[in-house]
Amino acid sequence: MSELIGMSDTNCFDNLRLNRDVFNRLCYLLRHTGGLVDGRYITMGEQVALFLSVLSHHSKVRVVKFRFKRSGQTIHTYFHNVLRAVLRLHEVLLAKPSPITDDSTHPSWKHFKGCLGALDGTLIDVTVPKTDKTRYRTRKGTVSVNVLVVCDRGLRFTYMLAGWEGSAADSRVLRDAIARDDGLRVPHGNFYLCDNGYPNGEGLLTPYKMVRYHLHEWGIGPSTPQNYKEYYNMHHSKARNNKIILACALIHNFIRNEIPEDSLAEGLLLDTQNQAHDVELIDSVQPSQKWTSWRDTLAHDINVFYNNVFLLYYGHYCMYVDRHPIIVFL
Repeated sequence: MSELIGMSDTNCFDNLRLNRDVFNRLCYLLRHTGGLVDGRYITMGEQVALFLSVLSHHSKVRVVKFRFKRSGQTIHTYFHNVLRAVLRLHEVLLAKPSPITDDSTHPSWKHFKGCLGALDGTLIDVTVPKTDKTRYRTRKGTVSVNVLVVCDRGLRFTYMLAGWEGSAADSRVLRDAIARDDGLRVPHGNFYLCDNGYPNGEGLLTPYKMVRYHLHEWGIGPSTPQNYKEYYNMHHSKARNNKIILACALIHNFIRNEIPEDSLAEGLLLDTQNQAHDVELIDSVQPSQKWTSWRDTLAHDINVFYNNVFLLYYGHYCMYVDRHPIIVFL
């Protein structure tokens, strides 16, 4: 333990993915809010360290027991003790979504007034009984669960639903999340950015299909957006691209709160959105022509805004008039 967290922040970060100060703050929170206590032969700090070691590097029990000089049974027992303590922190660590305001000036988000963040599904490999492997097998052949995760613009998780089979479609998982009494809440007038695995309907804003989307496809000169759909997709991608899905949502949120600039059970449902009872919520997921027309209007507005203003592309500022660059500042 002294070599792991006592020598330097570098050693601590390399092994546990957080520095010593954040590690101590996490231990304090787990003790006073999560109810974690010292064991008879193992301190609370060592319990948290072995837990983070497993999560940070996907370490096997035999590897961790050698590193910490503990038996496999001890590792198993205290790993689950810490896991339960972390899950008790969900009301503290899960972020509460807030919409983009009309006066927002953030370059990636200012066009998406009322947006709550981004949502997506991710596949996480699991071990299941042999009789269930067919249901959990994905089209790529892996045995996984399909996890719906929602993030705000600060890269913090606001909602998570795990447990669906890997073979389930993303839209099916989302419909289940919205239909649950304690599920995902999307007030009318607000929406999440998502990919084309979901319908473009009220509460969900998708990019245009068959149009360039990913950030690496954009550049300067001929690689700039050429029409309103490409302008829209570029800004949709900028706003959504950083929403990296992490299995350890609560630990991730804690680290984001403590270091903002820092570059598990089946059926687990975490939600602290606490929407007011008098807010009208979206209760279904389906394509909408009205919503598609609104997306077209938004895309045209973005196109007009950027037709004669400065754009930032990978560190280069360019002024475009009728899509032709006339000034470049390096």
